[in-house]
This record gives sequence, structure tokens and C-alpha cells, in this order.
Amino acid sequence: MLDLRSLSPQSKRIVGLALLTGLIHLFVGFQGQFILVLNGLGFIALAIGLYLLPQLQDWRSQIRWVLIIYTAVTIVGYFAIFPQPLDYGLGLVTKAIEVILIVLLFIQSR
Repeated sequence: MLDLRSLSPQSKRIVGLALLTGLIHLFVGFQGQFILVLNGLGFIALAIGLYLLPQLQDWRSQIRWVLIIYTAVTIVGYFAIFPQPLDYGLGLVTKAIEVILIVLLFIQSR
């Protein structure tokens, strides 16, 4: 496992946002929506794979793009699946976190 102190501030923000949205999905998912549990586990796994497993260092660029796409699909899925997505405050906060996550990942990819 990589030492978190060796990560750049932006990488720490990315890991933090990915873990935060993953934990929110787990919390909501355990209340009866199993697909959100899977989604949360996906965010957590990608965050760990992106920076915290040195064995995957050569794959960081690909993992970063997978996380960008995964996050974008999650945002689209939220608005497609929920009948009134704008009425759910935690969902909107989570989507805002995910938009920021995509922006930070994209900036880091350059």
C-alpha cells in the first residue's frame, strides 16, 4: 500500500472525493437499493487502484480514464433512473462531488 503522504494535494483530493461518493452510495444502497452498493464499491475500488496500489502504477492513466467514464455514467444514470432527481438533496450533492471529481481527473490527465 502506498503512503498517502507521498500523494500530491490534487491526488489526495481525487481519492477523497472518490471515496466520499463511494461511501455515500454504500450508505444509501444499504437502505434498499443494491445497485448503489455496487456503484459505491466501484468508486472505492477505482480510487484504491488509481493511487494506493503500487502494483497498478503502470495502469494509472487507464484507471483514471475508467474512473472518469464510470463517474459520468453514474451521473447520467442518476438522472435517467430516478423519477424526480432534483428533489433528492443528497443525490444532487453527490452529483456535484462527482462533477468536481471528473474535472480534477481530467486536469490531472493533461
